[in-house]
Order: sequence, then C-alpha cells, then structure tokens
Amino acid sequence: MALRKIFLGNEAIAVGLFEAGCTLAASYPGTPASEILGAMIQLKRAEGASIHLEWSINEKVAFEVALANSYAGRRSAVIMKQVGLNVAADPLMSAAYTGVKGGFVVVVADDPGPHSSQTEQDSRFFAMMAKIPVLDPSTVEEARLFARMAMEVSEKHGIPVMLRPTTRVCHARQDLLPGALALKESEPAFEKNPARWAATPKFRLLLHRELNDKIFSISRDESLQPFAIEGFGPGPDPAGAMRSVAHRRPCIVASGVVLAHAREVLADLAFSNEIVLYGVPMPHPLPRSFQEAVLRDHDRILVLEETEPVMEMQFPDRTRISGRFDGSVPSSGELLPETVEQILRSFLELPPAPEIKVPDGPGRRPTLCAGCPHRAAFFAIKKALPKGIYPGDIGCYTLGLNLGVVDTVLCMGAAVSQASGFYHAYRSRGDEVPHICATIGDSTFFHAGIPPLMNAVVQDARFTLVILDNSTTAMTGHQPTPAAGVTLDGTPVPALSIERIVEACGVRFVRAVDPYSLEETTELLREAGRHARADDGGVAVVIARRPCLMDRRQRRTQPRVEIEVTDRCVGCGFCVKHFECPAMLLKQEKEPLEIDRVLCSGCGVCIHVCPHGALAVSRPSET
Repeated sequence: MALRKIFLGNEAIAVGLFEAGCTLAASYPGTPASEILGAMIQLKRAEGASIHLEWSINEKVAFEVALANSYAGRRSAVIMKQVGLNVAADPLMSAAYTGVKGGFVVVVADDPGPHSSQTEQDSRFFAMMAKIPVLDPSTVEEARLFARMAMEVSEKHGIPVMLRPTTRVCHARQDLLPGALALKESEPAFEKNPARWAATPKFRLLLHRELNDKIFSISRDESLQPFAIEGFGPGPDPAGAMRSVAHRRPCIVASGVVLAHAREVLADLAFSNEIVLYGVPMPHPLPRSFQEAVLRDHDRILVLEETEPVMEMQFPDRTRISGRFDGSVPSSGELLPETVEQILRSFLELPPAPEIKVPDGPGRRPTLCAGCPHRAAFFAIKKALPKGIYPGDIGCYTLGLNLGVVDTVLCMGAAVSQASGFYHAYRSRGDEVPHICATIGDSTFFHAGIPPLMNAVVQDARFTLVILDNSTTAMTGHQPTPAAGVTLDGTPVPALSIERIVEACGVRFVRAVDPYSLEETTELLREAGRHARADDGGVAVVIARRPCLMDRRQRRTQPRVEIEVTDRCVGCGFCVKHFECPAMLLKQEKEPLEIDRVLCSGCGVCIHVCPHGALAVSRPSET
C-alpha cells in the first residue's frame, strides 16, 4: 500500500505541473506563490528531470520566457502573485490572441485579506479581460488536479489557462497520494507563422475572432462543468444528471476555498439536506447552460467567491441572486469560515451566531529583525537628510515606516519614479526643494527600478537614492538576485554589478558603503544630498551593502560583540523610539535599558545611536 504524504498547497501545484509534463517554469518570488518554484527545484533534483527552472528578473520577463517555450510546442508555466500579474499584463493580453502550442499555465496566487500584498485584487478579472479560462481550486488536492487540467485544456484549445489559488489554498496542508511524474521529453519544434506569432493589427482581428470561438468551446468542455456537491440537497434523479431540485430549494454557487468553508459550515448547521451546493471549478467562462439551469431550478441563489463578483456578474438575471451586488456578501476582506457562517445564517434565515470576542492583549507591530542592516541605513538617512521626503518601495524594508523614513509605498520600483515626481513638484513652482531620499531593495531595483532611474537622469531630477543591498530577496525566502552569480539551483552564472548598471543609467555619483559603519554611512549620505542639490549635480546613488542576517548562505564578515548598558543610561527611550531594535527593551519609563541577549545579533550599531553614550562594547562574543 502506497504511503500518503502531506503536501503544502504550493507543493501540490508543483507536483501537478510535473505530472502534467511541464518542461519550463519561470517565476518572480512573491507571497503567497513563492514556494511553488522552490518545490519544483526539489522535484527536479529528486527525479533527475531536465526541466528548465528560473527566477526571472520580473514577472513580465518570466511570462515571455515561458510563452516562447510553449510556442516551440513544449509545456510551460509562469508563476507569480496577483500584483505580479499587473507587471505581466502586457504579454498576457497579447498571448490570449496569439494562443499557444504547448500547454501554457499562468499560475497567479491571489491574496484576499490581504496578508502580504498592496491589494487584494481578483485576478479572475484579468482572465475575463484577456478572455482566457481560469480554474479556482478549493483544496490542496484540487490545486494539484487543476494544475494538470489547466495544462491539458491549454494544449487542447491552444490558449493560456490561468490557475488561481489563493493564500488559504497555497499555505494549507493536505495528505495526498504521490503519483508518477511525467518526465518524458518533448522535442522543441517552433513552426514559423508570422500571421499568428507576429500578427499585425489586421490579423489580430482574425485572432480575436478565433479567441472568442475558443472561449465558447471551453465553456462547453464536460471536464470543467460546475457540479452538485455530493451529500447536499436531494439525491440524484433516475437519469443520473444534475440533481433534480424538489420544491425549488435555495442553492449556493461557490468556488475556491470559500467552497470548502461552505461545505463545512452547512454540515455543522445540519442544513446539508435543505440546500443544494454547487462547486464551480472554472469561474470564467461560467457555462451558459449552468447559469440557465440554476436560474430555472432555484428561487433563491447565493454566490460565494473571493474577492470580486466574477461569477455573479455573468448571470444574465440577478434579481434572485444574493451576493456582493446586494450586500449579502462583504465587498472586501477574506471570507473566513466565521464570515461564511454569518452569511449562510442570514441567507437561510437562521439566528446569527454568537459573537466571538477576541481577548485584548498587548501587541507588537512588525519590525525589522535585530541587527538588520536596513535599520542602520534608515537611521543614517534620518540623521543625514532630516525633514525630507522619503519615497519607499516593496520589500521588508517597507518597515522603515516605523522609523519615519518611508513616506510612500505604491508598487515595485515606484520609489524612484515618485522621487522624481516630488522633485519636479517643488522645482517647477520655484520653491525650495526639500531633501528627497528614496529607498529600494536590490532585488526590487533589478525588477523595476532601472527604467525609472534612467528616466530620472534624462529628466534632470535631483534626489538621493539608497539601494538597500542585502544580497538576496529576503522577504520571500532568500531567492538569489541577478547580482548573486548563481541560479536557483546553484549553477554559477555571470553576476551583475549594481554599480555598473547605475553608472550605465547615467548617474555620476555612485558610492557603496557598509551601513554597519554608521558614521561613514551618515557622512556619505550628507555628501550625496549635497550632490543632488548642487547646480551641477544630479541623482546621487548610495548602495548600502551588507548581507541579510537571516540568509544562512551568507558568511558573517563582522565579529559579534556583546553590548553593555552603562550607568549613563537615563531611560530616555530615544534608542527604542528612533532605532526600534527588538533586542532593546525599556520596561518602564526612566528605567535603564535592557538588552535581550537571545534576540541581539551583536552588530554593535546601537552604540552609535544613544545620545548619552550609554551603550558600550562589553567584550567580544563567540560567533
């Protein structure tokens, strides 16, 4: 008897893609999708597969690399989170028209809530706009199955297919039976067809018509039809078709993880026999025959889906439908089990559930790790360029908010563009331009910071840009950056130099510094600020370079020191408020500071922070 194995949802997707015969997968890391490609590299090593896997420089590039592999007749996948699809929107729209040859799955992990994203946008709207099908798994097992189904449907109909798991599926765990992986090689064979692959606008009209035919055909695919969940409502009719509905019982139409919540809540409420529950594997295109049957057989219909009314809006008649349009379902936020219960109780005209009160307790806001080099860089910025405007970017360094050195956070790369915009806002009015200092991480700089830096130079913007280089993509799991000199499986490749790229963008002031050297960093930032404001100056770039302490692959280059709190400490709290290292504890006002020896990394930067000189090196400590 084969042993079952517990899979993370993202691992199940990776297995499903392998089982489907995927030969290339490209991605840019982003929670909740980051573990998919990591799981694929583990499978590649275990199975000895020749599949090509890469962390691409951004999602647009990843999409285009994988799409070309599909053009050559080989099965491919591109993997990203929902805001990454914004970056890849351009090739997505065009690829829907050209179609594909080998199966092509676009895995987009949505983040209702959101838990770790700028938005809780619903990627199914992108699928609707592009006119491609989207599969919405409700469990880990379905995530694996739908990955295979998406590949088959894509190749059968010659169209990209979106697989859209959400955070609660990506990070759930379920025991599954491991299956055989499809490792059979397919020879690349790109057939030249300019009317399709390089279509001009005239031919694009023809391709659009073909796309409409494809999406109509897919809506009638038997393997993708909605189905009545077994154990809910009356039994099957004698013909074995979709359940007969006695007395026009109310029904629920659900997809994604909300379907799993609805099944459990209805069972707990003992309403399984009183209501019909339909599961929808493909929310777009929602089959017209299903819409007609539901409207014909049910007086009251509740639509449950995250995060937007994608299925709901496809029904031609919404007079009997409860959902987001009539306020029955909240218009934002996750549909957690307790939320689903309240929605179902209201729909079924049951008394509301007792309110669960969460006990109040002291919380602690997210903060940078103890010893994080970004904290030192932020402290130096605030000291060197006070009362400035500080555009920020996407990454763990967004937590510079706590230190008062991040004023804006929009999207990847926007710190550089917005620094330019702030400069021109003041300069064009003839007003005195305040210090403007943007911060961006090394991985984010490669992803989306280079074009706005070039734009800033040619538009003669004047500001300081600090590239926080911790030699990894820290927030999503320490994936290598283009400067690392290795691929995700450790293969040596050329390492890109941030300094040379910045210089190639036309920047004349480029300096690198170790942020642990706080006084040197502060003075360098003052010099950068003077360059940015000089008559013959321009953009000044400071690269604050020190590896992330959480990346175990990085060697420590500075000895660990033990910090002593001397009797000069007056408990003023300046260090806790303005440096916010989690290893620094001030339990009572006016009481001396305490150092948490477990959390302290021994970086020694805090010695330069205290205005009273109350912190000192006690003695070197073992590393």
